[in-house]
Amino acid sequence: MNTLIAENIRDAKLSEIERLARIWFDGWQDAHARIVPAELARLRTLQSFEERLRTALIGVRVVEAAGELVGFYFLKGTELYQFYVSAHARGSGIAATLMADAEAALRERGVHTAWLACAIGNDRAGRFYEKCGWSRTGTVTEDLEVAGGTFALDVWRYEKSLR
Repeated sequence: MNTLIAENIRDAKLSEIERLARIWFDGWQDAHARIVPAELARLRTLQSFEERLRTALIGVRVVEAAGELVGFYFLKGTELYQFYVSAHARGSGIAATLMADAEAALRERGVHTAWLACAIGNDRAGRFYEKCGWSRTGTVTEDLEVAGGTFALDVWRYEKSLR
């Protein structure tokens, strides 16, 4: 078991976009590149993650451990839209701590039932969500943001009551 401890969860800073994009890109490649259509994988460049983070920066929350950024999330309405933890922080409990912060933020927004999308076949993430009390409610088609438009992808939908 990894021994990292979450030291701080806070709002992201503009100066951290490159590091956060690297966490996102690496995590996305690790979890998604082999299970999504090749066309989508080609669109998920490091630059695309930097651009998306720049657009969402005001709502991005980060977690630090051992003096470095090791994960982040951001919300979109009632959705836990993105959630990533660096490879070396996995298995340390950091993700569970970050998830608790995300769920608290959703509650503060008045969300009663939160949801998230998980790529079909991303079993590691699915097990983590279920361990955190999320339930897979089915398969839906999501229009994912890509450069110049959207990309339709079937995903698992998870929900959690926050009441």
